[in-house]
Amino acid sequence: MSSGGSLIVRNLTKTYSNGVTALRGVDLNVASGFYGLLGPNGAGKSTLMRTLATLQQPGAGSITFNGIDILADPNYMRENLGYLPQSLGAYPGVSGRDLLKRLAILKGYTSAKQREAEAEHLLHRVNLLDAADRAVSTYSGGMLRRFGIAAAFIGSPKLLIVDEPTAGLDPTERRRFHRVLAEFAADAIVLLSTHIIDDVENLCARLSILSGGEILAEGTPADLKAPLEGRLWTKTVADDVAIPANVLHETPTPEGLRCVVEIETPPDESYVPRKPRLEDVYHKAVGTLGTDALAQTKAA
Repeated sequence: MSSGGSLIVRNLTKTYSNGVTALRGVDLNVASGFYGLLGPNGAGKSTLMRTLATLQQPGAGSITFNGIDILADPNYMRENLGYLPQSLGAYPGVSGRDLLKRLAILKGYTSAKQREAEAEHLLHRVNLLDAADRAVSTYSGGMLRRFGIAAAFIGSPKLLIVDEPTAGLDPTERRRFHRVLAEFAADAIVLLSTHIIDDVENLCARLSILSGGEILAEGTPADLKAPLEGRLWTKTVADDVAIPANVLHETPTPEGLRCVVEIETPPDESYVPRKPRLEDVYHKAVGTLGTDALAQTKAA
């Protein structure tokens, strides 16, 4: 698998026939490694993923992958694309090894020996050789996610789109999944679409926050957190106490609501400083978007 690659998206828009505007002038510059697309449900992430995968046409804008105009030559993207959906189904009774070999046929592997070698190589990389002859339908959630990576990387794609990959995984399997995915990200662009902030903060060198079909913020986690340095304060208030003004976000705890405010100086001495986190950046960005714009994207 060759390293390198670039994905450039300019002014991408999409309005569906029912009048829902799902994308509003989206710009992206993505290089090799992990890139995060962070946003709430209905933000337009799925529409963007489908458009990048050439499953639908945008209303306007351009997509260039490794210098190739994807809208003019969608087959180039299809030949170089791997896709890991949020949920992965399997035919009952078909083993992991056999299913990978069947998928390899769809990827153009005409030699049975090549298909066998590819399946063996990928099962080894995702640590599923011991379960290779078990039916995929018997795999645990974490094993299914790792099998999905193997299936998506048949043929060594240069771009992998990963949709909500860790939803429902326990912490141990989540870390294992991250390690496996990180190995593949060394040789390709991995576009991680999720609403799980920790996944993006732990894995992605750069990210965009998408909501209401718009990119609200873009950059490295460190750069995005920098403007909030020294401006965040937190305290926990009882459930029956009014929420303080200027609250950026709050989290329920057994002791009450843990409130985070953004302001130059603390409202009073009961507040303690808070080091900025990506969740603070996320809430600040998404909080600037009107509820009407969010409502328009629910059908996307």
